[in-house]
Amino acid sequence: MWLRRALFHWLLPAALALPLWLVVGWAISGASGWVFLWVLFIAVPAVLIGQLVTTLLVRARGTVRHSRMLSWWDVLVFTVWHALIIAIGFYPEGAFWPLLTAAVAAFLAVFWVSLWQLFREARPVSLFSVATDPAYLREAMRPTSERRADEKVVIIEEVRRSDG
Repeated sequence: MWLRRALFHWLLPAALALPLWLVVGWAISGASGWVFLWVLFIAVPAVLIGQLVTTLLVRARGTVRHSRMLSWWDVLVFTVWHALIIAIGFYPEGAFWPLLTAAVAAFLAVFWVSLWQLFREARPVSLFSVATDPAYLREAMRPTSERRADEKVVIIEEVRRSDG
């Protein structure tokens, strides 16, 4: 439970920390100037915008807003994606392109899992389950004279006043 809550609070700072790590990692690793251009114009904006979009998709869910915790699916996909971004920040010579490919695939997984959970929570299943519940239908179909005596029905009639 603490892990899901901690990752919930990490999502917004990650939008700044992960792109910053890519720049710091470039400076530490001593990668070339071409890599710096890639970091500055492609990687940093992509990670920043991707993290903000997926954070908003996750925080749009009612269960996440209420509990202030991520789901276990969110924990899985965000952890993998963030670990791959951190690994890319070391700019390893032989593993850079496989890590980059895996990070892009992980982002797509984060995006689609977030959308899937948002749509799953947003569908109106409770509306249909109430209307088709047999107990609900029996109560609705019962004549008014047979209903409980403690039920009170108030009828308000509208009367038109003449302005004359």
